[in-house]
This record gives sequence, structure tokens and C-alpha cells, in this order.
Amino acid sequence: QVQLVESGGGLVQAGGSLRLSCVASGSISSRNVMGWYRQAPGKQRELVAASTGGGSTNYAGSVKGRFTISRDIVKNTMYLQMNSLKPEDTAVYYCAADEATVLHADFRYGMDYWGRGTLVTVSS
Repeated sequence: QVQLVESGGGLVQAGGSLRLSCVASGSISSRNVMGWYRQAPGKQRELVAASTGGGSTNYAGSVKGRFTISRDIVKNTMYLQMNSLKPEDTAVYYCAADEATVLHADFRYGMDYWGRGTLVTVSS
């Protein structure tokens, strides 16, 4: 059974930074793809960033250059460093993991396993 537990959300002013963490347990290993999604009120869930265990990454255009996804293989933990935050980044952020080991376009629809989410609120 896979468990993904997020932490690090909160309230921050525009221009500030936050770092989200996601601890994975169960059958998810460093080989699996993991990623961050977000869902803002009244909007569809979107893929923010994804990463393979080998370090390949992709980002949504809206966060490229501001957010960085990383993984600590030893701790089986994924991070999302969010800098230069904007009010439009306000959303519930979800950690996700997949049985796949390579990135592909279908990840825009979702992954196999999900955390419960952590709320990020950016005030103007």
C-alpha cells in the first residue's frame, strides 16, 4: 500500500517562498515517477511539476523558473521549492506518484497514487 503525506503548506505574502515536502512509503521507490499537482477553487486540477528518479523533470509553464522539484532518494521524500509566489498560485497542492518510471504526456491527467493535499495561500 502506498502512502503519500504532504506538509509545508501555509499562508505567505506575494513574492515569498514556501517548500512543500512529500514523504512516500509503501511500494513507491526512487525509480517511480512522482509529481505535484494543484487545484485552485473553481478550477481543474493541473500538473505543476513531475520528476523521475533519475532526475528528469517537467514543469507547467506558469511555474517554470519559479518552482523547483527535487527528490531525496535516501529519505524517499519529494520537495517543491516555490519562490516568487503569486496570488494565482493559491491552491491545494497534491503529491502524487505513479507506477511508471519515465515521464509521459498522460501525467497531465493524473497519477496512480495521491496524498491528501496541503493548502497554499498567497496573499497580495
